[in-house]
Amino acid sequence: MKYIVIAPTEREYRNITLALQERSTKNRYTVVRSGVGKALAAANTALAITRAKGEVDRVAVIGYAASTLGCERGDILAPRVARYHDCRIPGDFVPELTEPYPLLGHDDAVIWTGDSFVDAQIISDVKSQHAMKSGLFDMEATAVCQAAEMFDLPVVVVKMVSDVPEAGDNEHSYDSFVDSHSDFGVFIDYLEELK
Repeated sequence: MKYIVIAPTEREYRNITLALQERSTKNRYTVVRSGVGKALAAANTALAITRAKGEVDRVAVIGYAASTLGCERGDILAPRVARYHDCRIPGDFVPELTEPYPLLGHDDAVIWTGDSFVDAQIISDVKSQHAMKSGLFDMEATAVCQAAEMFDLPVVVVKMVSDVPEAGDNEHSYDSFVDSHSDFGVFIDYLEELK
């Protein structure tokens, strides 16, 4: 299986690159640092797929994510669905912004993508707006899905919970966690076993 692995931040890119250097794999991985945010993630995913010239089977988004209560920092989740949380438009007006994107993950979870670092208030608003109880939050996954869809490529998202804003975590909690949790072998293990 040939993967393009999207790593949004420099730390995520460094961590996954080091993990891949330390092991042999049955799959082939091309790691791309997409940058943070929806626009960079979509653009760099499309560019990476184009440069692969048809030599890619799947796209994987790896790294850290915030979570609602119910998950613990350090939990690894591979959601089944990706959606935007910051679109304020009628549900059927722009379906590519409001409909869910299916993922190859095994966990009954949704990854919510938006253009902000979420806090407890944003999470509360998303829960209310979408009648949801739990989920993960990042700034890239759903945009990657949109780009991959143009090439008919499936996407898997595998995230490590870095912060739980509803429990009082903030950007300082995130930084502290990320600095002390840099072994990305768990992501490779997941991708290696994914059917």
